[in-house]
Amino acid sequence: MNRTLLQSLILIFAFAKAYTSQAQFSSHDPLITNDSIAQIKWVDSVYNSLNQREKVGQLFMVDLFSNKGKAHVAAVRKLVEEQKIGGIIFSKGGPLQQAHLTNELQAKSKTPMLIAMDAEWGLSMRLDSTYAFPWNMTLGATPSTRSSYDVGRRIGQHCKRLGVHINFAPDVDINTNPDNPIIGNRSFGEDMYNVTDKSQAFMKGMQSTGTLACAKHFPGHGDTDQDSHKTLPTVDFSAERIDSVELYPYRKLFKEGMASVMVAHLNIPSLEPRPGYPTSISEKVVTDLLKNRMGFKGLIFTDALNMKGASNFSEPGQIDLQAFKAGNDVLLISENVPKAIDKIIASWNSGEITDERIEHSVKKILKAKYASGLHKYRPISTFNLINDLNTESDDVVYERAISEAVTVLRNKDSILPLKNLELKKIAYVELGDDSGAIFLKELNKYSKVTQVKATQLDELLRKLESYNTVIVGLHRSNESPWKGYQLKSTQLTWLYEIARTHEVIFDAFVRPYMLAQLNTIENFEGILMSYQNSEWSQKVSAQIIFGARPAVGRLPVTAGSQFQVGDGVDTPYLRRLAYGNTASSVGLDTYKLSKIDSIANHTVNSLGAPGMQILVARRGKVVYQKNFGYHTYSKELAVKDEDVYDIASLTKIMGTLPLVMELEENGVIDLEDSIGTLIPALSTTNKKDITIKSMLSHYARLQAWIPFYRYTLDSITSRPMSQYYSSSKSSVYNVEVAQNLFTNRIIQDTIFNRIANSELRSRQEYKYSDLPYYLLKKYMEDRSKKTLHELTTNHFYKRMGMNYMGYLPLQRFSKDEIVPTENDMAYRGQLIHGFVHDQGAAMQGGIGGHAGLFSNANDVAKMMQMYLQNGSYGDVTYFKPETISKFNTCYYCDQEVRRGVGFDKPQLDEVGPTCGCVSMTSFGHSGFTGAYTWADPDSEIVYVFLSNRIFPSAENRFLLSENIRTNIQQIIYDAIID
Repeated sequence: MNRTLLQSLILIFAFAKAYTSQAQFSSHDPLITNDSIAQIKWVDSVYNSLNQREKVGQLFMVDLFSNKGKAHVAAVRKLVEEQKIGGIIFSKGGPLQQAHLTNELQAKSKTPMLIAMDAEWGLSMRLDSTYAFPWNMTLGATPSTRSSYDVGRRIGQHCKRLGVHINFAPDVDINTNPDNPIIGNRSFGEDMYNVTDKSQAFMKGMQSTGTLACAKHFPGHGDTDQDSHKTLPTVDFSAERIDSVELYPYRKLFKEGMASVMVAHLNIPSLEPRPGYPTSISEKVVTDLLKNRMGFKGLIFTDALNMKGASNFSEPGQIDLQAFKAGNDVLLISENVPKAIDKIIASWNSGEITDERIEHSVKKILKAKYASGLHKYRPISTFNLINDLNTESDDVVYERAISEAVTVLRNKDSILPLKNLELKKIAYVELGDDSGAIFLKELNKYSKVTQVKATQLDELLRKLESYNTVIVGLHRSNESPWKGYQLKSTQLTWLYEIARTHEVIFDAFVRPYMLAQLNTIENFEGILMSYQNSEWSQKVSAQIIFGARPAVGRLPVTAGSQFQVGDGVDTPYLRRLAYGNTASSVGLDTYKLSKIDSIANHTVNSLGAPGMQILVARRGKVVYQKNFGYHTYSKELAVKDEDVYDIASLTKIMGTLPLVMELEENGVIDLEDSIGTLIPALSTTNKKDITIKSMLSHYARLQAWIPFYRYTLDSITSRPMSQYYSSSKSSVYNVEVAQNLFTNRIIQDTIFNRIANSELRSRQEYKYSDLPYYLLKKYMEDRSKKTLHELTTNHFYKRMGMNYMGYLPLQRFSKDEIVPTENDMAYRGQLIHGFVHDQGAAMQGGIGGHAGLFSNANDVAKMMQMYLQNGSYGDVTYFKPETISKFNTCYYCDQEVRRGVGFDKPQLDEVGPTCGCVSMTSFGHSGFTGAYTWADPDSEIVYVFLSNRIFPSAENRFLLSENIRTNIQQIIYDAIID
């Protein structure tokens, strides 16, 4: 018995053993449409209209680069016109060029052509100006199949929009070899059940749009360490192993209607006994295994026939003939189409290839064309094409996918998500050759995180000594799934040393196989796998670190000895604000919300304010956060997220009120307590019986304000008198009012005495007043022996990660980060920049109960979100829900007083502080400088508007006269869709 015959008998026995238990062969034809009678009629009609060469031409699909020159396009055009090819696979280029070429070539083709692409993670795999979705490995980390379905569906919709009928996806290879150079991130992972479930969902999503899916690379390219583009990889598994693992996804997908399969160029001795004979041209693999034993009736593609894994074995035309004889339907990227057609025709004419064989494949191709809608072909519209291929819906899908994928692999002592922010001093160290700037910026939305750089390890460790927590990010290129992913040996040393000396959270934005480099993880407190260095991945991962999102991902592959497939630790959601979300993900219409831009730009262009920050959050997610204009009309500094504004009277509910609520909840004070009880010096005045509740509701007959500063001005010159002020700081003049202007601390007593001795208003009616907050400041500071600055910072801002809100901004920020207010000629004789605008707060050294706080929009939103969440934010409960309710109640509505206790409330008639579209449970406040914020428990909306409308003069009333802030609020509510 010769050796070849023996190998054949062994192979037959192996197949028989492998398949005797299988009774689930697919009998379903995935290319048959619901209107099958019309389909068959069209297929037969077209088939019968083709001559011999045209029929064979249908078997060929050639590649076309829309970014190559005229000669390349002309060569393809010639194949369309002369060889009547059946399809085109587009490669690199741009969507507009591709659309124009598709329209041109379809018009020249006798039979409409199938258009295909490799778009595994979206059209961006091949085209510029198109959307890149997460790689399969990333989707493999998600705990459910929802994101795989959604990604498949959106890619399918993009394909349809661009006139692409077949997407050579999903890749269903089970990547069991970490050193696989060509699959890797293109696989859903190493677990065959996970790969199958995700592939099936992806397929269903894509085919639901009418775009045909293609499972590849049959029978399995996941355990190779060679690239079939360059050579013929060998797979040494037995037939039983291949059947039980590699073929498992295919059987499941065939049952669910997979439209097509791509056969790989592989050397698999257990399936094809001829040495070095590619599976793509093996009849035993394509016909015996795929078509007969597995019962697949869909379209069968070869992998590209110009790849070295195939082309090394025969002359160009011969490889095409062998591939067709093996059982393939579509011959992909032939090196010589005319010669290949000649060879197939010659074999047909000689009887080596039968009429039935030609008819079988050509009619399958025509059925696929009908199923793709080519029986009613329409040219591609290029109108709005780029926008249609980059939509908010794509962001929604990407965001959800990466949120479900990021995997926490180590969480020693539950370090994640980070808590007790007031005790943390956090550094960030960036490793790798790509940027982590987005990651760092996102981290800083939650707490102060400082990037530390050094060229030497000793220098780095010395700089890190003052930090107690270090976040190390490994960032490598997200350009393609084949890019490098490992740490350099020196970087690995640095990582180990940082972990040895500090509390470390290591976050890898790379392929998960990088983790195999970690021989020990003993000194790592936290480890996250974020899979890709995309913008979304960086944002979401930072949010998971701080608990703005939960972590639910699971590792889709084994990586070294420390990490096994399926590993992952769930971490909780701490109800911190999340960022970057799409408006539609929280039930807001993006287009309607975008009208805010028009109002903001109109305001800036009309000189209503030099610039502004606007933020909108819903359901705990910030969906609109934009900056407009500049710090001043000179347009030198554009407004940034990190810039801080004087928020004026927002200080009342951002600073003083939460401290009062805290005292009330702890039983120190009661809303019915009189101010005369709290401040004995008032016990003999006309203020003695005024309650906290009445005065914070602005229903206590107090004067609206007292111009304290005017009493300190010279009656002739109207300038600050020397008995009260000095241009330099001294032991006597030690209260800084403005640049080079200091006053005496005794003036604080003067302010209090003027309030104490002031007349009450004659009528008991609503009158907004700053005076209660002067009194509460005195009470709380006297009681605690601490300033409001210290109290607010330690009780709230540090704990909530509010690093931008606070008094005395020049102690924390440069002037370039502080937006100026008025050019104050009435009092201080200078541009107010870095000092509080309110004159009374300025006379108190910048720390007022009614004014003095500076902040960016983000920190204002955090405080409002805490209120909205009934007193909880992050890992801390600041107030009981009943406390929030108590202060958010309008106690004097029957007296036409709309206010809550400290909070402003919606108007009781047509005129008031809101658009009139908010719920009566909503609350907020406005500020003289142009600040405004509002929260609505019913709609779960937080809105923040910060500006310096009073630059350079407080006479500018554009915001007020044009109702800018409330008009924006109306837009927000008009945008609600659920």
